[in-house]
Amino acid sequence: MTLRRLTRVLRRLALYVGALAFTVFAVFPFYWMLLTSFKQNRDLYVGATNLSHVPWIFNDPPTLDHVRLLFTGTPYLTWVKNTAFVGGVVVLITLLAAVPAGYSLARLTGRWGERLGIGIFLTYLIPPTLLFIPFARVISVLGLQNNLWALVLIYPTFTIPFCTWLMMGFFRSVPRDIEEQAMIDGYSRLSVIRKVVLPLAVPGLLTVVIFAFTLVMQEFIYALTFISQVQKMTVSLGVPVALVRGDVFYWGSLMAACLITSLPIAIVYSSFIDRFIAGLTGGALKG
Repeated sequence: MTLRRLTRVLRRLALYVGALAFTVFAVFPFYWMLLTSFKQNRDLYVGATNLSHVPWIFNDPPTLDHVRLLFTGTPYLTWVKNTAFVGGVVVLITLLAAVPAGYSLARLTGRWGERLGIGIFLTYLIPPTLLFIPFARVISVLGLQNNLWALVLIYPTFTIPFCTWLMMGFFRSVPRDIEEQAMIDGYSRLSVIRKVVLPLAVPGLLTVVIFAFTLVMQEFIYALTFISQVQKMTVSLGVPVALVRGDVFYWGSLMAACLITSLPIAIVYSSFIDRFIAGLTGGALKG
């Protein structure tokens, strides 16, 4: 084997080893959640002094007790339904606001568009802990305390800025010549957006949907501030409230809730990973 061929084999081997290590690193949290969800308590809560105990395998037969507690001892399905409702409405509002705003800032405002886009993005960086007091006043005036519509009203304040900035970068990646050619052929600006730009911007739209829904699913501060009734909570609030009682943590049920909730998002990310990366990097290349 020549030195050049040996070098190529070693590089490929290093690539495979690195990819395998990254895969194990990415999958391990899901494996740990799966393991904890089905472990018996006597297998789960073992003292650190027991050196014969192996924590990353089932030392005792698996059990469904933790999953049963999650579905029968808590209104978990109601929380999932509330999260899906709030997430769906917020994603729709975000798309209706962020897509035209991103296109306008990318195409119609000239060099000021980028500065305005940065200004909009900076609003996303304001900590929620600084905003929930004025938001509480607004929600009180509108009479939306302990109502899911309060979250629908509040969440777009941080999904729209980020998604507008994201769509700006992606619209810049669409060649301007294509739009100009379509307008020369007689299309109006709205027709160009509907028939030319949006089909090319599908990866960006998909990225916005996934990001907005993920932000809604993991939000905790506003949900804790504006929702107090257990039946109206979302998953991010209901799970820790119901499964952390004083100093008792129901780890098996907690991990089951996290696993069931995160798996659909992980599957969506994995299924559209190529379009998702295109949506994230398209603006970086042309922006």
